[in-house]
Amino acid sequence: MAGTAVVTHRALVALATTLATVGVCVACTGEGSGSASTARPTDTSVAVTGAAVMAPVEHGTLFVSNEGDNTLSVVDLASDSVVASIPVGNRPRGMAVSPDGKTVYVALGRDNAIGVVDVATRAATDKIPCGTDPEQVAVSLDGKTLYVSNEEIAMATAVDVASKRTIFTVPVGKEPEGVLVTPDGQKVYVTNESSSTVTVIDAKTGKQRAQFPVGARPRFVVFARDGSRAVVTSEQGGSVTVVDLPKDAPLKTVSVGDSTKPTGVALSHDGLTAYFANGRANRVSVFSIAAMMVTDTIPVGTRPWGVALAADGTTLYTADGRSNQVSVVDVIHKRVVKTIKVGERPYGVLLVSR
Repeated sequence: MAGTAVVTHRALVALATTLATVGVCVACTGEGSGSASTARPTDTSVAVTGAAVMAPVEHGTLFVSNEGDNTLSVVDLASDSVVASIPVGNRPRGMAVSPDGKTVYVALGRDNAIGVVDVATRAATDKIPCGTDPEQVAVSLDGKTLYVSNEEIAMATAVDVASKRTIFTVPVGKEPEGVLVTPDGQKVYVTNESSSTVTVIDAKTGKQRAQFPVGARPRFVVFARDGSRAVVTSEQGGSVTVVDLPKDAPLKTVSVGDSTKPTGVALSHDGLTAYFANGRANRVSVFSIAAMMVTDTIPVGTRPWGVALAADGTTLYTADGRSNQVSVVDVIHKRVVKTIKVGERPYGVLLVSR
């Protein structure tokens, strides 16, 4: 049924595009991902009397890191189908895309390296040493530097892409996982699982600029595009922390339920809504930043982990780690419209626009 609904919607989108050229007015969406690296052209959605408004066709590619079989699945979002499986190395987890959209970087936990994947050829082309046990990776705004969270050794490492040389390795909290460069490119946020803290380091020097407490076992962090807020998910604490990004200070840590285990998180373009995976609760939560509360939940597959939000804000993709699938979620109507089988134990999802 889900597959039929998506095909029907695509036909509707094609019809709406044709009508638009002769002056028929159609509705447009306006939300987007909280990460600039996942931006893509905004498609047109159409309201049809007596029919649900479905998520628009995604023009781009979704990369999925499968830590169980050491591959990246490549999903063509025009057809919602896997078009390639790329062997990349041992235990692929967090991913990031270069600013020009041509290269995907993936943390290879058991290779102590960052895998380099060419987007056009869908092939692994290199490995860059980055210290012990990398969990996640982020890219500087100019694409010249990679930042890595080294879980086992409680460090964060910066590496020059061109020379493959380490720029700095600095101590952070215990068991760092999430790592992300702020929208202004000046700072790097690192979430520390066992310390239940976030460490903020200077992107150029590695010097610690701040450290603050969040909920127990923080996993992922995401930033509002305007640089005003950060959102940190804490799995064990069952909480979400909203952070004043300019001040590097938590505004509020909100409990989202004992059964909720927040992991991957994405933020709408306007910064008002966060979507986060709930791990063992097998669902996605919709969190209002203004109200500081969960407003809805959406069942997905088993043990969802990483998430990615389409640039128009209507479609969310979840890596369902124990279902070996990606769920395609219509966030407007709060339901899964399709599932896509990928590799074994998917961890992360990354949108790359064409």
